[in-house]
Amino acid sequence: MQAVIWWPNVIVLVIASGIDLRTRRIPNWLVVPFLLSGFIVQTAMHGFPGAWRSLAGVGVAVALFGIPCFLRAMGIGDFKLAAGVGAWIGPGQFLLASVMTAIAGGVMAVCYALLRGSLAGSLDRVGDLLLLRGRPRPQMGSEAAKAQSIPYAPAIAVGTLLSFFAR
Repeated sequence: MQAVIWWPNVIVLVIASGIDLRTRRIPNWLVVPFLLSGFIVQTAMHGFPGAWRSLAGVGVAVALFGIPCFLRAMGIGDFKLAAGVGAWIGPGQFLLASVMTAIAGGVMAVCYALLRGSLAGSLDRVGDLLLLRGRPRPQMGSEAAKAQSIPYAPAIAVGTLLSFFAR
């Protein structure tokens, strides 16, 4: 495990998770420099192949997280955070991180729904998303939106950090 890649991911993912848990937002001042620095570090360390690897990681993130973002199943901040992770770790490790993120997010969502007593409504919304019958998402400031969603940065953090140990 390369410390140059590990530590920036740990720091940004912990900060993003804390902010997301508290505010349900992931700020641009955190994710945009994270994404750009991933590209810069990969390019500086590995030259053109590093730049290509970084861009491919962002591309995989866009492909995997873009659809749920477009369907309003996740926020744009989560999407940008995932793109930043892709820039740092590249496409191969990002695929593994995405699978682990999905598992962590699923476990978190079920636990959250059980604690809130909203498992049936949550499963109904998942069914709508799978059938591409997206309903308009309430404004993020409303209590209804907070009750129907989970902060996803912690799941991205768990999945990404576990992917370092699985390599």
